[in-house]
Amino acid sequence: MPETAAGIRIDKWLWAARFFKTRSIAKAAIEGGKVHHNGDRVKVSREVRIGMELTIQQGFDKKTVTVKALSSARGPAPVAQLLYEETEVSIARRELIATQRKLHNLARPDNRPSKKDRRDINKFKQDNDHQFDQFWSYNDD
Repeated sequence: MPETAAGIRIDKWLWAARFFKTRSIAKAAIEGGKVHHNGDRVKVSREVRIGMELTIQQGFDKKTVTVKALSSARGPAPVAQLLYEETEVSIARRELIATQRKLHNLARPDNRPSKKDRRDINKFKQDNDHQFDQFWSYNDD
């Protein structure tokens, strides 16, 4: 598991730490600006060293992790989780955003409107639009 003290390429480390399924996906994410170190975008050839703090964006999730160990070999998930530690602030932020997304999805209806429901909605819109037009025409005089 441990590598030399010199460091390891960031795309290889992200793949070994199981942030991305393949090295080419990790490379594409780095080139797309999804990986940062100290607020700056990194290049694919950047070397990762123990103690570095990386910000990695995957979909909706943005994780801030501290590198704890280096590995160029992809191992099982429990071993990969020993390579980094996510910061407390990052965990709290991700949980907050996840709960906000869940609450936002609760506002959706359970099913699509039926034909009758659509007729009622259209009738409601037409009646209100008509009343709205009348209101403005009376106030223009």
